[in-house]
This record gives sequence, C-alpha cells and structure tokens, in this order.
Amino acid sequence: MGLGCIDDGCLHLARVYPLAFHIGDTKLFVEIYNHVSKENWMKNLIYPFTAIIGQEEMKLALLLNAVNPSIGGVLIKGEKGTAKSTAVRALANVLPEIDIVADCPYSCHPDKPEDMCRTCTARIEAGETLPRARRKMRVVNLPINASEDRVVGTLDLEQALQHGELHFAPGVLAEANRNILYVDEVNLLDDHIVDLLLDAAAMGVNIVERESISYAHPARFLLVGTMNPEEGDLRPQLLDRFGLSVQIGGIRNVALRVEIVSQRQLFELDPEGFAATYDQAEKLLAQQIVEATKRLPELPPTQEILELIARVNIELDTDGHRGDIVTFKAAQAYAAYNNATAINRSHVAKVAEMALAHRLKRTPLERVTRSVSDVLKRF
Repeated sequence: MGLGCIDDGCLHLARVYPLAFHIGDTKLFVEIYNHVSKENWMKNLIYPFTAIIGQEEMKLALLLNAVNPSIGGVLIKGEKGTAKSTAVRALANVLPEIDIVADCPYSCHPDKPEDMCRTCTARIEAGETLPRARRKMRVVNLPINASEDRVVGTLDLEQALQHGELHFAPGVLAEANRNILYVDEVNLLDDHIVDLLLDAAAMGVNIVERESISYAHPARFLLVGTMNPEEGDLRPQLLDRFGLSVQIGGIRNVALRVEIVSQRQLFELDPEGFAATYDQAEKLLAQQIVEATKRLPELPPTQEILELIARVNIELDTDGHRGDIVTFKAAQAYAAYNNATAINRSHVAKVAEMALAHRLKRTPLERVTRSVSDVLKRF
C-alpha cells in the first residue's frame, strides 16, 4: 500500500522506519514523524547564554576569547553534563552577525581582501562584485573519528598532475573559518590531528601539501576543546598550545541544582517564551562583547603589568613565553570587558589561573609543585 512523503524529513523517516511506511500504517507513521520532528526542533533551539547557572570560569574563558580571539581558544576539562556544549552554542548565538561572501565555502569577509581565499581574490581582480550576506557565527563540530583529509581538505593530485588544474575539496577547517570550532573529547583525537588544529588556529591559515603541490586558505576560528580527564590527558606540548584552560564540575549547591532543573523544565515546555525572557540580557551581553573588542587598542601594556606577568611566569617556571603573552591578552580582554580605563593587577589575578595552570610542570606522580594563586599572593 505505502504512504506518500511530503518533505525530506518524511523521506528520511521512511528509510529509518520502513515497516510503518510500507504497510501504510498512517497513524503509527505520523506519531513517529511528529516525535522525531519535535526532537529535532528542540535540538535546534539554543539555550540562552545568560540563563546558564554557575560555571563562571568556563563562561568567562569563552567570553574573553570572543572579545579577543587571538588568545588562542579554550580547553574545558570536566565531567559530562556540565553545560559545556550548551555554553559554546549559546555563545555563538549571542555573538554579532558577520558579513560573508554568500557563495564562498570559507565565509570570506567581502570587505577584507587581505583575508580572502584565492577564489574570492581572483574574482575581485577580475572585476566581479562579490555577493554579500549576513549571518550568525556557527558552531562547527569536529567528529572524533575525523581523518586528516576530512579535517584539512583534499587535493586532487590526478587533475593537478595530468591537466595542470588545481582542485581542492574543503574540509572542516574551511567550514570553521570565522566560526567556532568545537572539538568534544579532544584528548581522544589522534595527536597528529590535534597538532593540525592547533597549527591552523595559531597561524590563521590552513596549508595542505601533497607531493609538490600545496594549497592554502584562511582558517581563523575560535577553538573550543572539551575533555574528561578520567579518559586520558593531552600531552603537555598540546596543552600548552591552548590559550586558556578551565576545570569544571557538577555544582554541589542544592539550591543551584534545583534552579538548573527548574530552568531546564521551563525551557523545554516553552523554548521561545523562555528565550524571550532573556532577550534583553542577551542583547546587552552582545553589545558588551562588541564594545570590549573595540576598546582593546585603548588598553596598551604598561611596564608594571608586564613585569608582574613576567615575574609570575618565572616563579612558576613555565616553558617559553606563551604563558606571558596569553596572560596579558586575557587580562587586557577582561579589562576591556569590564570597561576599565587601564589594565591593573586585579585583571591579571582574575585570568592568571586559566592562562597558566595547564602550563605548570608536574612531578612524575602528576602533582603540581606550586599553584598560580600561591605565587600571585607573593607579588
């Protein structure tokens, strides 16, 4: 007998539930369709960032990277069910819309030729007017089993060698350009893949080389990695490449846990109504991020602040100078976010733990010989 499908969702369900479809059980099929449609609809709704209860360190680390993406991303360590992915998606929703070239796979900015891909640059040089569009930043997920080609993209060597034509199939890093790249369970990824991500994040460009052929495209993104330390850690060399790192856990306060469940129930019962109650707070936060980003150049480093950061890093015996650089950028972003007229010691103290804790040297028994907070008290 069979039923007639009216949309792609119906066709997908017909493949997943073929028995209900082919025997013509309309009632059963409609029930399944409505249930799955509701589930998908719920997944597409975004919980407001300003409605997230607790996890202040995680929220601050994300906001600082939104104000100054050159901080280098954030690694969030913690158990499951602590609002990690919720916070990342909520942040993307609150960030201002971006201008893009409408048909560009790299979402190039139409007014910044210096940051464009090869194709957009060639189109401009040929006198073409690039089509424009505006949209929200997106959260691009990296699958845990992603191959190198899936991450960086692939070059068609046969076309290049036989016909002299360069054909490139973009990967995840292309999609992530000017967006948020979210890597869940980053500690379970192959170290080589993590290296590729961190290299691209640091340089702002993805370079693919095969044989004697290479291709490069912009890859500027806000990198957010999450991991459960119980499932294994990252090598120190990789940990150091993340700008900030925070450790989170389940909230131990009874009243706050009750509020979390109550808020979630309200959201699920009326997502749009719930979001509307936070609409003004979301707009204020978005404006605060925009204004803070504009204020960054007005907050130059002072000798006093740079010396403080240097002394803290020397006392902690951190390797290299990345710790100094990230601590300053995070303190600058925090000062800008709080509408300060200058960076002071309290700004450094607020961000030092998340900027330096993951860079501390450990004993063979994985014990940290000194803490950031203890060292800060000495200065």
